[in-house]
Amino acid sequence: MKVLILGATGFIGSTLLDRLVSDGHMVTGLGRHVASARLKRPQAQWFAADLADMRAASDWRRLVEAHDVIVNCAGALQDGLADDVGATQETAMLALYAAAKASPLRIVQISAPQISASLGGAGSDSAFLATKFRADKALAASGVAHVILRPALVLGRNAHGGSALLRALAALPFAIPLVHVGSRVETVAMSDVAEAVSAAVAGLMPEGSDLVLGDETPPTLGELVALHREWLGLPAARTVSLPAALAAPVGFLADIAGGLGWRSPLRSTALSVMAGGVSAAGWPRAPGPFLSARQSLSANPSGAQDLWFARLYLLKPLMVVGLSLFWLLSGLIPLFAFDAARQHFLRFLTDGPATAMTFATCLADIALGISVLVRPLAKRALLGMLALTFGYLATASLVEPALWAEPLGPLVKVLPSILATLATLAILDER
Repeated sequence: MKVLILGATGFIGSTLLDRLVSDGHMVTGLGRHVASARLKRPQAQWFAADLADMRAASDWRRLVEAHDVIVNCAGALQDGLADDVGATQETAMLALYAAAKASPLRIVQISAPQISASLGGAGSDSAFLATKFRADKALAASGVAHVILRPALVLGRNAHGGSALLRALAALPFAIPLVHVGSRVETVAMSDVAEAVSAAVAGLMPEGSDLVLGDETPPTLGELVALHREWLGLPAARTVSLPAALAAPVGFLADIAGGLGWRSPLRSTALSVMAGGVSAAGWPRAPGPFLSARQSLSANPSGAQDLWFARLYLLKPLMVVGLSLFWLLSGLIPLFAFDAARQHFLRFLTDGPATAMTFATCLADIALGISVLVRPLAKRALLGMLALTFGYLATASLVEPALWAEPLGPLVKVLPSILATLATLAILDER
């Protein structure tokens, strides 16, 4: 069959693409940025589009007519610079259902467990869950052939979002601080999700099925982090239970980062959902058995790269902020000691050009310090930092080589900043 996967470059979507290709289907992946995906998975066709822009049935008609099944793995946790939750999870889906009404298309919807909403629990009124559930309800009433699958927290070989945060917390030294340490977190192995989607695509699940995917014996959040620590090969560490009130300032800072395009798993929506736990007891389930959290991890033994990832995950935002402050200060401080800063350029320039060059370098430093905080600009900012740093070093080495030998080492101290920039550039991408 011809299968289109929405969100095919994501954590779940990329694994489902591999599985459906191995099942013998002709698979097309849809994502916002597919250049890298084309290189990694040339066995699939790729279509670049932003679901937030696909708001009318006419935007979908060509895709609907060209495929037998659409698997929707796309989603957005929270509104931000890079995401529009309502447009992606609801408006675009309603347009898809309208386009598919008179066609034989089947839709396999990857949604979320509804237990929080049914109990009025924490996170049930978030845009993330509310838009998903409204889209699910509209799909069920649309007359379009469909299956809705609701995986719990997905554990797989790769990690993104919540699963990445679990690894990062597990790798902390000495002690592990946790909020909501006793919340139950139901999990499901990525392999079990792939198996269920494979069956749904093949028509082996009854039309209109609405099923939860997950192991019914969920560990607590503290136990789940401890399992990940064991999986990473680290000795047991004490868990420190923190007051729930501490989640609010963390979520506030993560929301600011989200507004700049960084998709932190610590945003307020995720913390709100976690407060109520991740469980779907009492809801219809796909036939199991499902792997437990321990079995899910054991099926994919960790390697050195997993430990590196876990240890670097929480350092990454600190590295970005640290570089931003470094460049902002390097641009702002000379403005308050302008004559002293200008003296370096007066060694080889006349008064006017020296003044202009001082202003230009200060503004360039400030611009880079601001740009690196904006996710879509971060890579170019880091490359600009490297280029400007090497330019500064080359010029200073030619004009004032004695700076290399000064007791405070002003040029020597630039070298660690180059390494920090290279390291941040190396771990910038998450998918």
